Amino acid sequence: MVEKNFEFDAEQLKQRYNPEGSALRRDQKELLRMLKRVAAICKEHNIQWWLSSGTLLGAARHKGFIPWDDDIDIVMLRKDYRRLERILLNMKDEECVLHSMRSDVEYVNCFGKYRKREGCIASTNRRYNYYKWRGIGFDIFTLEKTSFFAAKAASTIYNNLQHLTSYIRCGAVRKPLIRLIEFLCIGLIFPILRLIGLINPRGEYHYSLGQGWAKHTFFLHDTLPLTTTEFEGEMMPAPKNIDAYITRVYGNWRKLPSQEQIRKSIHCHDYINEIYRTK
Repeated sequence: MVEKNFEFDAEQLKQRYNPEGSALRRDQKELLRMLKRVAAICKEHNIQWWLSSGTLLGAARHKGFIPWDDDIDIVMLRKDYRRLERILLNMKDEECVLHSMRSDVEYVNCFGKYRKREGCIASTNRRYNYYKWRGIGFDIFTLEKTSFFAAKAASTIYNNLQHLTSYIRCGAVRKPLIRLIEFLCIGLIFPILRLIGLINPRGEYHYSLGQGWAKHTFFLHDTLPLTTTEFEGEMMPAPKNIDAYITRVYGNWRKLPSQEQIRKSIHCHDYINEIYRTK
């Protein structure tokens, strides 16, 4: 059980950051609808997933979105993601798409994003304008049993190399270089690091190699078997020990961040301008 008594005014936060009718609230509702579509697909194919990161924190602290959050994060084991990826890539869906390395050469993240084909979110990401699709979407991360060293080394090597390609304006040069880096890292370096990651006496799980956030540590005994938690009026899959799971990531997650931290966490300029237009 997670204690639900917190020292903040939930209604005041909602009116401040995501009141009904605001652009952020509109997109939060759309993301929830998209998540329910993926949840139905996972249920049909017996694929196990659960809320994670800020979405799980929002469920535990706010029973829904963190009021200023513009994303949804879910996670599953690496083997389950491979199945889901095949299913989503083979679906004929005119509205949404799984944005991944396999569907767009310009998308270099090692995790997938279930994204709307239409629309465009204002972003400061240098690579964003190269993407095939730029609509709103949510992240699908994967976990694997590995060590902090392996996870950190993989993300450092891969992300630093791929970051360089974002400065290359010529697509005829940039795209082959992106694929070359993927081949070197995913095909050669990551398998070596996975072997090193087997030196893992505590049985740690981390985000799969190359995804980043290596400091986030997870354990299956905190995660499985899954339970459910309320999120925006829906019961969603969640880790067995929600408190332990998110405490490892956020520390004292019951305490609200400062106003400065909140503002820095909002990446979309449209939401920033709307929320802070009177400031």
